[in-house]
Amino acid sequence: MLWFDGGLTAGPVPFDLADRGLTLGDGVFDTALARRGRVVFEAAHVARLSGATATLGFAVAPERIVDAMRALAEAAGRAHPLAAIRTTITRGSGPRGLSPPAEPRPVLWASASPVGPALAFAPLTLHPTEIRRNETSPAAGLKTLGYLDAVLAASAARAAGFDEALFRNTRGAVACAGTGNLFAVIDATLVTPPLSDGVLPGILRAEILDRARRLGLAVAERSFDLDALLRAEAAFVTNSLRGLAPVTAIGRTAFASPAHPAVTALVADLRETFAP
Repeated sequence: MLWFDGGLTAGPVPFDLADRGLTLGDGVFDTALARRGRVVFEAAHVARLSGATATLGFAVAPERIVDAMRALAEAAGRAHPLAAIRTTITRGSGPRGLSPPAEPRPVLWASASPVGPALAFAPLTLHPTEIRRNETSPAAGLKTLGYLDAVLAASAARAAGFDEALFRNTRGAVACAGTGNLFAVIDATLVTPPLSDGVLPGILRAEILDRARRLGLAVAERSFDLDALLRAEAAFVTNSLRGLAPVTAIGRTAFASPAHPAVTALVADLRETFAP
């Protein structure tokens, strides 16, 4: 199911082959969970997507994003209790070359796909990749359309028998998983890399930080390397569809993350949010 040009459609839809999102990756996207016809953490998703376009130098009215997300969530909710809503915004078409058009005309489209209830909280294994996150890039904190590093790392991880890739940045600090933020319990503290290490400001990342503090857990945003991560008591990955995914292995190192008290407390606190 698609939203394009202000309304729902079954597709296909016309698309300008000069669109900069297609030719240059000049755009951003967001993936949100719809539960029973409503977008979970809607305000946070809309704010992040609006902020991302502003960072790229063009504006999209938040109301356009809300209309697309809500229409798709409501339509999908009539057939599926859980759905993934992907919203994509490009700068639109422009002349040949890198320079953005003086008056961009952003294009917004979105899609909805059913999500199985088994996805939330399912455990993951991670494969450390030698592809590095570039924490010096202004795009490091945005979900841009240039995702080829993640695509290649994901393919290599699957070929090696793992579920996801684990990225470090150019300084060797642990950054994130291929499709989510990373948390680890190190020295009895729940630690996640700071945004300055080249990670996305995940919606679930912010939720976990807030909920962990409310539950009385020690929390810190700080850098750590792979050796420190491999010595951690537990680790997990967060994103808007998986919720909290306990990590059971990183390379050859096994983790008992699903049974760790901090992980079980957070899963229990989030369970209702992701229930069908």
